[in-house]
Amino acid sequence: SPSLWVAAMAAGSPPPLEPSPLPVFSEEGFADKFLRKTRENPLVPLGCLCTVGVLTYGLISFKRGNIRQSQLMMRARIVAQGFTFAALLGGMVVTAMKSR
Repeated sequence: SPSLWVAAMAAGSPPPLEPSPLPVFSEEGFADKFLRKTRENPLVPLGCLCTVGVLTYGLISFKRGNIRQSQLMMRARIVAQGFTFAALLGGMVVTAMKSR
């Protein structure tokens, strides 16, 4: 009925004549994004550094002819890569759970 509509309009403030401005987001650079992602999941960069370190040491051992040490480091590299992958998946699961 018209009287309900008039009462409802009188109770609330009228809608704004101009729409509210949209929020402005700044462009995120590579360094900013890298730091944000590192803070969100610090285990992934740590795993990457471990993988690169073990791989480098394994290659140096191989070049020096220390085959046993080189083989051990290549196996350790696989473990470090597995850790990095698990950290990446874990971070994705945590992010998905937060968004719900």
